[in-house]
Amino acid sequence: MAKWSALFLLLATVVSGAAVPQQESVAFNTQTQLKDAHGLKKIPVTRNPEFKANGTLSILRARAKYGFEPTYHKGPVNAQAIGQTPATPDDYLGGDLEYIVPVPIGTPAQTLNLDFDTGSSDLWVFSSKLTAASNVNHNVFTSSKSSTWKTLSGYSWSIEYADLSTASGTVGTDNVNLGGLVVKSQAVELATSVSTAFVKSANDGLVGLGFYKGTYGNTIRPTRQPNVVANLISQGTVPANAQLFTAALYSARDPESSFYTFGYVDQSLVAASGQSLSWTAIDPTLGFWTFPSTSAYVGGTLVSLSGNTAIADTGTTLAYLSDDVVDAFYAQVPGASYSSQDGGYIFPFDSANQLPSLTVAVGNKQFAIQPEDLVFGYNHDSTQYFGGIQSRGTNPSDILGDVFLKSVYVVFDQGNTRIGVVPKIEATQYAPSK
Repeated sequence: MAKWSALFLLLATVVSGAAVPQQESVAFNTQTQLKDAHGLKKIPVTRNPEFKANGTLSILRARAKYGFEPTYHKGPVNAQAIGQTPATPDDYLGGDLEYIVPVPIGTPAQTLNLDFDTGSSDLWVFSSKLTAASNVNHNVFTSSKSSTWKTLSGYSWSIEYADLSTASGTVGTDNVNLGGLVVKSQAVELATSVSTAFVKSANDGLVGLGFYKGTYGNTIRPTRQPNVVANLISQGTVPANAQLFTAALYSARDPESSFYTFGYVDQSLVAASGQSLSWTAIDPTLGFWTFPSTSAYVGGTLVSLSGNTAIADTGTTLAYLSDDVVDAFYAQVPGASYSSQDGGYIFPFDSANQLPSLTVAVGNKQFAIQPEDLVFGYNHDSTQYFGGIQSRGTNPSDILGDVFLKSVYVVFDQGNTRIGVVPKIEATQYAPSK
């Protein structure tokens, strides 16, 4: 093991010829030892086969999750306009979800396909306690088949989004395997009731990776329970310098495969960027991965955003930015307009290769959103493109969902309440075309 530890330490300390700070070198070495000891592996991310790049549904889902109202940019808009799209609220928790992750739970393990969501902190699953109709097309967890399951008597949970979609049930504890790290006695919320929106979803539940003690922390009552990373820390499973997880998400156009890691950073991906990780302190008060983001560049022009913050959210599809940035961006896109019917900005197909560059700040460093992801999909009648960035409306922070996260490799360092980011350098950057 010493040989491999030394090799990884060397890789960590030489990134494009530049020395990595000693503190990071020690951290990388610690993670390598943990990786070797537990046989840790990347957790593969499966792209939802039902995923449809529907911008309107993505906006509806984000509004339901965060409870914000959109900004109407182009004069008076019929308040019911968004609701007149072909989709109904029951649709947009299903086909909108792009990534699902296989997670083994219990003994013997029962594998469910779950949504890894840094914008929430509940871990809930479809269960055998639901009706047969609710469980159609879902893998379900049967607690009675697990020898390590323990019911938490008197505990319950309940989630309700702004669109009134709901899920609720009972709570127990069991083992959860995250790429080789076993979280013991993890609180698992069994769904006993789910609304139609969840029944139609492609995932079998959710792993919340936000901060469970935050204002919007998990919904377990009477006492909130730690999330998976908090338990790994408290149980001593991961040492200091390894109390983290990472996310590498890719577009369907990219040849690379998406993955998560727990307990270690993929050094090959960091090295490929030619840069060291850029670290920024986060504020977990609300339960989100919130950090300062006080500037952006649109087409090379600075947009100052004094006091602005942003949330890194793997469970949100688009990127929702301040009106100052969104308006500046689409002002430079030929033919772009705000569509009340679509609920966001759209632009002509011919404009896809004329988009201005866009970078947003994570702490003190700017990170670009790849051109391919600035084009999200088609509008309601497939006559124009729907933009990958949209207005955050009344939400107090930007929400950097998958459209941003696909461009970077992110380290969520829970033990040190910070976030680390490097660009993901790909052999080919794909500019979308009709």
